Amino acid sequence: MSAGVPRSTVLVVSAVEASGDVLGAALMRALKARAPDISFVGCGGPMMAREGLDSLFPTDPFAVIGPAGALKALPAALGGADALARAARDHHAAGAVLIDSWTFSRLAARRIRAAAPATALIKYVAPQVWGSRPERAETLAALFDGVLTLFDFETPWFERVGVETRFVGNSAFQAARDRAGDGAAFRMRHGVGDAPLLAVLPGSRRDEARRLTAVFGETIRRLIRDRPSLRVCVGVAPGVEAIVRPAVEGWPGAPVLTRAEDRFEAFSAADAALAASGTVTTELAICGAPMVVGYRVGPLTEMWIRSVITTPYVCMVNIAAEREVIPEFLQKDCTPGALAAALGPLLDGGPAREAQLAAFAPALERLGVGGPPAEDVAAEAILDWIAEKRPVSA
Repeated sequence: MSAGVPRSTVLVVSAVEASGDVLGAALMRALKARAPDISFVGCGGPMMAREGLDSLFPTDPFAVIGPAGALKALPAALGGADALARAARDHHAAGAVLIDSWTFSRLAARRIRAAAPATALIKYVAPQVWGSRPERAETLAALFDGVLTLFDFETPWFERVGVETRFVGNSAFQAARDRAGDGAAFRMRHGVGDAPLLAVLPGSRRDEARRLTAVFGETIRRLIRDRPSLRVCVGVAPGVEAIVRPAVEGWPGAPVLTRAEDRFEAFSAADAALAASGTVTTELAICGAPMVVGYRVGPLTEMWIRSVITTPYVCMVNIAAEREVIPEFLQKDCTPGALAAALGPLLDGGPAREAQLAAFAPALERLGVGGPPAEDVAAEAILDWIAEKRPVSA
């Protein structure tokens, strides 16, 4: 246990997206290893629940994109933020770690600050100010006592506005690195054998899944016309299973549905992948699966994104490489014909596949996939900041 941290400590922890649930679960394990009497209250997904989170409300309503989705989720977000603030006050929480989801984290931070001013406020996963809306760095500095960044190149953005900043790396990426390589076991378990295998990832948000499952399904039909032996595995995030499962029932390729805990084996087994934009694209690259990205949002969200984005790419691998390593088909370009045409050469092997695989290593190095376990670095920083904010009385 870190010096200066009380024997019995309550932390408020918040994660409202699937990727945040992965980060939160790893962080909770690392914190418990250092402070065995620590307890957690807040919100998260099934992985955080398994680590002992006392969850105050479901997070499904928060998995939205853009201003229209945020407006729809606002009543639930206000209620959730108030619940976190009450928990921080009633439990005399030493700290509140708000993971990802900048809009909800900002809302919750304001309420926690007002209700429990002695609680250390920590942002885990910085808003991507290098990609859009750089003014968010100043907002973060005003609300939080510290920020944990996933990428080393992010730290100067926050240090220059005076907020305590610690680069920790990305535990989700490191988990992919450490668990990649079990593709043969996946193929044997699901009877895939030597058949070509396409991993399909239609997203972790309901809007993503609704917009992409039909497009992805038709893409598979086109691929199978020329590759009748093609098999398909579909990654299903917890919040979208009710959407994805019935949609996949009509797909060819004898689809195998896989859940979050099995995804690295599936990625390692795949010859190629078709994915929505998100954390999963970097995980696929780490597992050595060349891919094509397809993505669609509603027209209002598209207008908003175009008004704020400052990077030409959506995939972190492309952003790190500063070029389009992974083909991106967005909005009107996200069609079954375009996706199938780009995936074919990746499934069949050849220059396109080899070029993508060769570009992964330098891009992943820039993304900090190596280094010590991110959750360990994050846990040490959090315990240090808690002790500085509210030291143990003599």
